[in-house]
Amino acid sequence: MTTLTRFLPGDRIIRLQLLIILAVALLFSFTLGGQFFSLGNFQSISSQLPILGMLALGMGITMLTGGINLSVIAGANACSLVMAAILVAHPDQPVYFLLAMLAGLGVALVIGTLNGALIAYIGVSPILATLGTMTLIAGLNILLTSGAVISGFPSAIQYLSNGSLLGIPVALLLFLLVALLLWVLLEHTTLGRSFYLMGSNEQATRFSGINTHKVTIAVYVLSALLGWGAALLMMSKFNSAKAGYGDSYLLVTILASVLGGINPDGGFGRVLGLVLALIVLQMLESGLNLMGVSSYLTMALWGGVLILFIALQNRKS
Repeated sequence: MTTLTRFLPGDRIIRLQLLIILAVALLFSFTLGGQFFSLGNFQSISSQLPILGMLALGMGITMLTGGINLSVIAGANACSLVMAAILVAHPDQPVYFLLAMLAGLGVALVIGTLNGALIAYIGVSPILATLGTMTLIAGLNILLTSGAVISGFPSAIQYLSNGSLLGIPVALLLFLLVALLLWVLLEHTTLGRSFYLMGSNEQATRFSGINTHKVTIAVYVLSALLGWGAALLMMSKFNSAKAGYGDSYLLVTILASVLGGINPDGGFGRVLGLVLALIVLQMLESGLNLMGVSSYLTMALWGGVLILFIALQNRKS
């Protein structure tokens, strides 16, 4: 009974999201007709969803613990630039391909550990710690590359965005696999339950015998690793790496997490809710683009929705 009560709010959100998806589909079917349900439009949605999805998962898990990771996109760009530099310098050499992947992983581990250590051991608030690392990493990305684009990757990288399996894009399958593994981690492991407990009451979690310092570092390392996954998908989609890729995604990752049912104060939220929220946002953005709505107006709309949703949540609580 306790388990059912714990997941009831998330279940209501998921049912609401399914209704929103249906409503959005009906709305755009009337206003745009077959243009919205065209193969090209769905291919566009499926190509954008995995990158944003990886970043949103990285943002969402930190919010589960009552934190936030503003450096997730800057970290992803840092990973992609390091991997790109190695791949371009040594093309078509399997050993250096493996070295590039490991170097990207290493960068993600360093960034995640730095964020976690600042928050857990030094006591910096998550928003300030990750804002600082975001600014530091973004500055280093531009300094070391002079803002230049690194392009020209092997076919193995490009396959992630160009390949398909049974008609489904490989990038989308990869995102769904990662989301499934993350769901298993959160719902069926001790570490995942520790994320929820920390978000509900960190002090009580510490008194219960859980090492909250290690859990904090683990969640920010995991967030950075998801950023590394997003970096691979960005490299594949654009066939290039640049310091400023994905900057506009930061607000959307937070919005997707909140709309997906993740409590900004931590303790509640589900992976399925976040995935459905991503589908809602991608459908809305695609429909607005087809209607000729300015991307700046769309971004303003996302900001307004985020403010409204958080205000409604706080009023409800």
